[in-house]
Amino acid sequence: MAENTNPPKSAPKTAVPKIAGPKIEGPRVEGKAVERKSAVAAKPAAGTPEGDRIAKVLSRAGVASRREAERMIEFGEVSVNGKVIDSPALNVTSKDKIVVRGVVVGEPEQARLWLYYKPEGLVTSESDEKGRETVFDNLPAELPRVMSVGRLDLNSEGLLLLTNDGALKRRLELPSTGWLRKYRVRVNGNPVDPDLEPLRKGIVVEGERFQPMIVVIDRIQGANAWLTVGLREGKNREIRRAMAAINLTVNRLIRVSYGPFRLNDLQPGEVEEVKGKVLRDQLGQGATVDEDAPKRTRAPRAGASRTTTGKADGASSGRRLKSGEGLKQLSEAWGEAVKPRVFGTATKKAEAEGGKPRTFGTAAKKADGGALRPAKPPAKRATPTRGGPAGPKPAGGRPKRGA
Repeated sequence: MAENTNPPKSAPKTAVPKIAGPKIEGPRVEGKAVERKSAVAAKPAAGTPEGDRIAKVLSRAGVASRREAERMIEFGEVSVNGKVIDSPALNVTSKDKIVVRGVVVGEPEQARLWLYYKPEGLVTSESDEKGRETVFDNLPAELPRVMSVGRLDLNSEGLLLLTNDGALKRRLELPSTGWLRKYRVRVNGNPVDPDLEPLRKGIVVEGERFQPMIVVIDRIQGANAWLTVGLREGKNREIRRAMAAINLTVNRLIRVSYGPFRLNDLQPGEVEEVKGKVLRDQLGQGATVDEDAPKRTRAPRAGASRTTTGKADGASSGRRLKSGEGLKQLSEAWGEAVKPRVFGTATKKAEAEGGKPRTFGTAAKKADGGALRPAKPPAKRATPTRGGPAGPKPAGGRPKRGA
């Protein structure tokens, strides 16, 4: 009997046995169980583009903030791969060529962080509609484009963090970070601990609830008192409003720390970069090799801006010396140092009359070419030898023992 080589017919769908297993039921709709889709089976849509949004990439590259980058895109100032774009709804990768205002955008810079002592009277903003002076108008010219982490009021001073990385800025600003921010606060009045208890428990001001604060009285100074205040959120004018709610007026406010970063001995207007090792230890990111001491720069002179390119008065030109020029300068300086000096009124009179000034000392005689008089040899003192004849003893000498 010939073997049947035809493949068997597939069984009807109703005859396919089901694999035994636990039945997953979801919420019931009108008495019927709705089966949930497995989370494992859920996959991103196949058409999702790779990379990051164009505004995020521009912010990471230090071109502008996300909002400013979006405005630049709307104005047609950004092109990708030779095509001008008009919408920020675009993902790009490192393979794409991005040009902003005719300048090619390179790779994003390494995330960096600076400590800045914000002086009182500066606005923490890129620009001010009232024309007031801003923090960014007073930063040293050598700093790259930076963004502030949070804000400080116009009349507040102290530590302000600056970064060149938009993602790091948002990370540090998140309330979930939970970093304690400490302030030195001077208030008008002499409060006692019971007066500050509402702040320690949490207070509601104008319908807005403030989280409990750490408040410690440091000292009473005349009509004022110095307090240390710690909080973990940064609402608008939070400390001033909270103090006003308990009838205390803040007349000075200095932020001294932001999480692990401290003001230390920074002076108003000074900027100090956080070492890469510290940034890496605290945030898990930063430069891979940076063991040098932190670099500190001062604020520009009054009236100068970040665009000032001239050097300060008296600064060195930095010109490199030619071969042998340094030795020549050293020789001239040495000759000037050993040149015989002249003194006195007679010397000035002789110089005025054109005569030769009088000089004194060994250096003057050498300059005149004269021979020096040999010094007298020191007189030898006769000392009697042991056992020799003793000379006459001076009157009043030491008497002999037993005399």
